[in-house]
Amino acid sequence: MISWVKDENHLKQVQEKNKDFLVLGFYGGFSQAAKRALNELEQFSKENEKVPIYMVDVEKVKGVHKQFGVKNVPTVLALKEGKVTRSVEGVESARFYANVFLGAQYSRYRADGKEVSHRVVVYTGPGCPACGAAKSYLRRIGVHFREIDVSANQNEARKLVQRSKQMAVPQIDIDGHLIVGFDKPKIDALLLG
Repeated sequence: MISWVKDENHLKQVQEKNKDFLVLGFYGGFSQAAKRALNELEQFSKENEKVPIYMVDVEKVKGVHKQFGVKNVPTVLALKEGKVTRSVEGVESARFYANVFLGAQYSRYRADGKEVSHRVVVYTGPGCPACGAAKSYLRRIGVHFREIDVSANQNEARKLVQRSKQMAVPQIDIDGHLIVGFDKPKIDALLLG
């Protein structure tokens, strides 16, 4: 359930109570986009009841947005220890918010409320645009990964070719499943499915 920040002191209490992880949204009733984002965040909240989500109405709680560098509504932040770890400006889907903000903890919650995490290794090589795109995408959806540059590690390169029978990069190992190339549908199926 989404809760609303009453004033600056209330926000301090909320941050103190939720030091490990907090989703903080900035809303303004004057913005149609903020209203749509609120609907999506409400859906995200229903699907992820354990996630603390608080909203700041910038028309009622003045000045708080400046503390976080928020210039537009809607903007939604993930906070850890009072510091912004993720920021989304504009309207996104409930699923997008779940991917980004639960990924901010490098894990997600299943429907039964249990936390799950993934082991992700990205095998890359120098001068590889697809490698950069794959890493950027994983970061954008909030997935923590380990990178191995196969040009600098011949042993890992040899093992990778034995597994996939291909020398191409990137190759992405998600929980033991190997994806050759930057294949978003396959990545999403393994991480988000």
